Amino acid sequence: MAQGTHDFTPDPRNASILINVNGTLTPRAEAMVSVFDSGFMLGDGVWEGLRVHAGRIAFLDQHLDRLWEGAKAIFMDLGVSRAEMEQRLYATIDANDMGAGCHIRLMTTRGVRSTPYQDPRVVVSPATIVIIAEHKDPLPATIERGITLFTVHVRRGFPDVQDPKLNSHSKLNCITACIQATQAGADEALMLDPHGFVATCNSTHFFIVRRGEVWTSTGDYCLGGITRGNVVALCKANGIPVFERNFSLTDVYGADEAFVTGTFAGVVPVTKIDGRDLTPARGPMVERLQGLYKDLIASDCAGRNRP
Repeated sequence: MAQGTHDFTPDPRNASILINVNGTLTPRAEAMVSVFDSGFMLGDGVWEGLRVHAGRIAFLDQHLDRLWEGAKAIFMDLGVSRAEMEQRLYATIDANDMGAGCHIRLMTTRGVRSTPYQDPRVVVSPATIVIIAEHKDPLPATIERGITLFTVHVRRGFPDVQDPKLNSHSKLNCITACIQATQAGADEALMLDPHGFVATCNSTHFFIVRRGEVWTSTGDYCLGGITRGNVVALCKANGIPVFERNFSLTDVYGADEAFVTGTFAGVVPVTKIDGRDLTPARGPMVERLQGLYKDLIASDCAGRNRP
């Protein structure tokens, strides 16, 4: 079964990785959290996905900004400083001898509860912090030949229901969207906002190219994507007209190219949406943006110090 932008070739080294659980490096088979943990019980927490290039974590400042903002928004004390979190991240990749081709999932929850109940006042431990670093690269075929999308009935909702700006562990709406898309034979789901305009995908951000212009949604109903923001900034810095605006599926079906962005695979072409063919593989704009994004990652990591 296709796995969209997160498709990868299994690496046998991942069977013996060390996982950082609350500051302790633990063999994969022994790494665990309590059944009373807030994340397991209720999806109560926030997380980040990170990429390692040339021994450095790309765009780490932006990721930690988003993590701390999310924790503050849900009134959760992470219990560590940013410097301590960075040290834990690098200690994990160093212990696993990961200099490149590494993907990190940094997960934080409110901690252990004394009883199965949603009220945060029953939490009896500091925040839980788990860091899983794996040897993992996107498939070259994904980058070159792209993915397919299917528009699902599951919407990105209003922020007063569940704010899509929060990168929370509560992702059931995205999971149900992904299920509907895969059952329809597509790789990932394209999701609309409450007004019927295109919002985002279940695990990536969506862009189209029309007559030399790059369009993406207003961002009102999707996570503040770091790769998304970097691609918008790259367009502006390189003379590519870019617009964050409302647009409909009619605009999508008539696009010259489309692509998605995400931390794991970067910039990935979209070749078919709802059965409508766009380009047989990546188009010229996507190929240009892939090159610009690759250079941006290299520049960011080259100028980044580490503990």
